Order: sequence, then structure tokens, then C-alpha cells
Amino acid sequence: MVHGAGSIIAYVIEITDIDPIKYGLIFERFLNPERISMPDFDVDFCYEHRQDVIDYVSEKYGHSHVSQIITFGTMAAKMVIRDVARVLDVPYSEADSLAKMIPNELHITIKKALEQNKELKDRYENEEIVKKVLDIAMGLEGMPRQASTHACRSCYY
Repeated sequence: MVHGAGSIIAYVIEITDIDPIKYGLIFERFLNPERISMPDFDVDFCYEHRQDVIDYVSEKYGHSHVSQIITFGTMAAKMVIRDVARVLDVPYSEADSLAKMIPNELHITIKKALEQNKELKDRYENEEIVKKVLDIAMGLEGMPRQASTHACRSCYY
């Protein structure tokens, strides 16, 4: 599936054969004021035949012109709190309680959660171990946690 099928440019230059005007598709997911990075197009392949596609592209363009893409999982607010608490030997129930105080909001940060959740802020200001956990967690938040091969994609040039 090609993401970004709502782009008239993608249709005109034949990245996709879906006419966005005919189907009333919009491209706002990719071009909007909140988006930081430029839009990109990628093609997803079913996991059952992904290796077949990689093999085909490798044979067609040469192995030295094909690679898979790495992706990094980053330390998001809830997970980094749990990780830091575990390293500091904070009981799981306490770590879980703190992590659950982080709102379920896309791209939420601990700093933002402290602004939104009065109970979390009170605990941060009044409990030494909570302050320690959250201070360390805020320092690590957003850093890579693990690396893996990006699902469904291969590149060639």
C-alpha cells in the first residue's frame, strides 16, 4: 500500500494509480502546520512475501544497491519511567502507579504530564524517590531504546 495516496502529485507522476480527486482524498496527513518533517512515500509489503521482494530487488539492482532500513524505538514517557524505576529498585507497583499518571496522549512528555496532572506534580515535588525517578527519566526520554530492521520496507538506489 502506498501511503499518501491523497497526493495529486503522487497520482500525476504515477507513484499511485488512485485519483485523489475522484475519491475525495486529502493530503493533510502529510502536509499540515503541525508536521515537523517533510512527507515521504513508502511501500509496505506483506510479511509473508517481504523476503521475496527483497530478493527480487537485490537480483534486479544488485546486492550492493539494496539495503534494509534500521529503525530505532525510543524511550517514551511511560516506558522510561518503568525502566528507570526498575534500575533504582523501586517496587513495580510504585513504578506502574507513576507510569499510569502519564496521560494516554500521542507524543506526551514527562514535563508535559507534570503540567497536566496535579497528583503527579505533587508527588514529584514532595517525594524524593519520585523526583529522582522522574528527573533521570526526563534526561533519558526520547533516546533510542532498541534498534531493529524497519518492517516491510527495502530501499534501492
